[in-house]
Amino acid sequence: MIAEIITIGDEILIGQIVDTNSAYIAQELNKIGVSVHQITSVEDEREHILTTLKEASKRADIILITGGLGPTKDDITKTTLCEYFGDTLVRDPQVLAHIESIFAKYISTPISEINRDQSLVPTKALALHNEYGTAPGLWIKEGEKVFIAMPGVPFEMKSLIQHEVLPRLIKEFKRPFIYHKTIRTYGLGESAIAARIESWEDDLPSHIKLAYLPSYGTVRLRLSGKGLNEEALKISIESEFEKIYPLLSDIIADVNGENEDITITIRQLLERKEMYLAVAESCTGGELATKFTKNPGASNSFKGGVLTYATQSKEDVLNVPKSIINDNSVVSGAVVEEMAKNAKRLFKSDYAIATTGNAGPEKGDSDAEIGTVFIGIATPEKVFSEEFKFGRSRDQVVNKTVNKALELLLKELLS
Repeated sequence: MIAEIITIGDEILIGQIVDTNSAYIAQELNKIGVSVHQITSVEDEREHILTTLKEASKRADIILITGGLGPTKDDITKTTLCEYFGDTLVRDPQVLAHIESIFAKYISTPISEINRDQSLVPTKALALHNEYGTAPGLWIKEGEKVFIAMPGVPFEMKSLIQHEVLPRLIKEFKRPFIYHKTIRTYGLGESAIAARIESWEDDLPSHIKLAYLPSYGTVRLRLSGKGLNEEALKISIESEFEKIYPLLSDIIADVNGENEDITITIRQLLERKEMYLAVAESCTGGELATKFTKNPGASNSFKGGVLTYATQSKEDVLNVPKSIINDNSVVSGAVVEEMAKNAKRLFKSDYAIATTGNAGPEKGDSDAEIGTVFIGIATPEKVFSEEFKFGRSRDQVVNKTVNKALELLLKELLS
């Protein structure tokens, strides 16, 4: 079962917004055994949309469209679909009643004819209830193919996918089973991992695929299989997993952790130990604290942090002795260890991470080369630091520092 996703909107093509809708739709389709073979973004232009629909119908069984269903003149998806299917628009009484109820309950401005016209749908389409908006989704079946149009507003699209689209696809189509097993590793690059598991990868059965999904400091390895026998598929993938696990056991952070954010794993490990973390940041500018606090439940393991960017603040807030700074430089192992140790004491935590370095583009209070970073880790038993050279790009230095710091802490928690 093959699907294709078409996103409509000039705002995507000029980079004004990022297309997150396609990623969400593809993930949800994958869960029910539907494979997405192509994702296409097109402008709000009639001929472009018509050509794309024609080409997609040759490749896919299911064509999903987002965008262009709003009330303004640049929203031309409905009229273009009518042209493509040789259809006309008619008013749907249920959709109109829903639009009027939304205005009555939530919108202070009077309802206009433009708003009412959102209840116009192609005669060949089934209107899909949009709980959170005025533009209905559309389900059009032509032969063995299904065309599905949804608003581009993400929370409206997601509701339609969950409550209207997926249940209908499950009922309409017989689909193969898809099964994934994901391993998230840390501290070793993609090529080094590939070399370590080369023999195992060469022997993989033809129905199982391995994907490498790298990002800063971590690589996810995803085993994927597709088949009509769900139980046999799971058994074969689990069997391959049992073979790869011993090859990578020293660098595995977690299994089937779809979120590549390593802070979730760290949080879970801290919670199991009933311990807490604090951070003291300089060159990372608060990015470490943000990594931890952006996820719900952070307070169960994260005590807090300080951003001591200037040299004086390291002395005043973290009580780093001026003599240590003068003798070693503010960008040094000695200073970052004092930062970590004192942050741990300040917040009464069990672990602490500290960072100091020259992120560039110019040197600050230290003569250390741009890209030089020291990361300090304080644990219940010890304090240590490591030096790194992360290049001359400021963003790269900050990102690499954050991810290396998380990697060092994770290693301590797993040891």
